[in-house]
Amino acid sequence: MPRRRPPDLPTRVPDLILRALTPEDADAYYALLDRNRRHLSRLGDYQEEGDATRAWVRNELDQDPGPHLRYGIRLDGELIGRIGLIAVDPPRYGTGYWLGQDHTGAGRATAACEALFDYAVRALGATDIFAGVTHGNDRSAALLRRLGFELVADFAHYTRFRLTRGQSPPGRGIETA
Repeated sequence: MPRRRPPDLPTRVPDLILRALTPEDADAYYALLDRNRRHLSRLGDYQEEGDATRAWVRNELDQDPGPHLRYGIRLDGELIGRIGLIAVDPPRYGTGYWLGQDHTGAGRATAACEALFDYAVRALGATDIFAGVTHGNDRSAALLRRLGFELVADFAHYTRFRLTRGQSPPGRGIETA
């Protein structure tokens, strides 16, 4: 039995919303990936997405995400990025996100993260959210720091950040429920 689609999540940015990615989004998602191949793989991360074929995208979106959340970031209805929440060991989760290159630098990734992390606390009881940032992705590291994430481990190719419930600045990231 297919699981119920997670709710749409509004953000503080007008007309920016998170909506579950479904098989019906395959063509739009492939087009977004295709336009952003260099952008996605420039630091060595998102290699799978950077190499994606139409068949890979269809297969990816046909898979039931199970306990994970897979959202498209939409501006005025247009798919401009992706954000997810990975149920590592609930109430501890992992996250990953990216925006198309034309949509970076306008606070949209921050707003998307705030909306998803707030939902994770309120609806899922999340206590911790972890994110791995490839070395050199300074903008992503800065975004996480603004939301109250702390550096918890440094590995050969990436840095791990952690946000603990109640740790983020007021109006940002995970709030105390």
